[in-house]
Amino acid sequence: MKTIASAVLMSFAFGAALAQTPDASAGAQSAVTKHINALHGSLKITAAEEPQWSAVAATMRANASDLDGAIAKRTANADNATAIDDLNSYADIAQAHADGIKKLATAFSALYAAMPDDQKKVADQVFSHRHENGKMASR
Repeated sequence: MKTIASAVLMSFAFGAALAQTPDASAGAQSAVTKHINALHGSLKITAAEEPQWSAVAATMRANASDLDGAIAKRTANADNATAIDDLNSYADIAQAHADGIKKLATAFSALYAAMPDDQKKVADQVFSHRHENGKMASR
């Protein structure tokens, strides 16, 4: 489950990093929406699974928003930040990321439990990638 959450949230980290200006924030949210839609298709979410999927998608959007907020706060204070401020703001970003992973794992667990075995295998494949040297690679 950690791999699932990490893979999904890694994409949010990229999108959230773009959200340092009001104009970029809309682009980051669009990237999150595109990712959610792509994931919906990859996982072959059925009509019966839509209620669980809606919770997953809402969690993904909330996580992206929380991460955007932590990054925006760091960016807004960057000019006057001390080394300690910088470390603390980075910790806030890391904590938002960690909290998001836990929330996503919980939301995704309900969806995963509702999936038939063949669909679980698809989900396992979709989330069986890790970032290595800046590229997605199979385990």
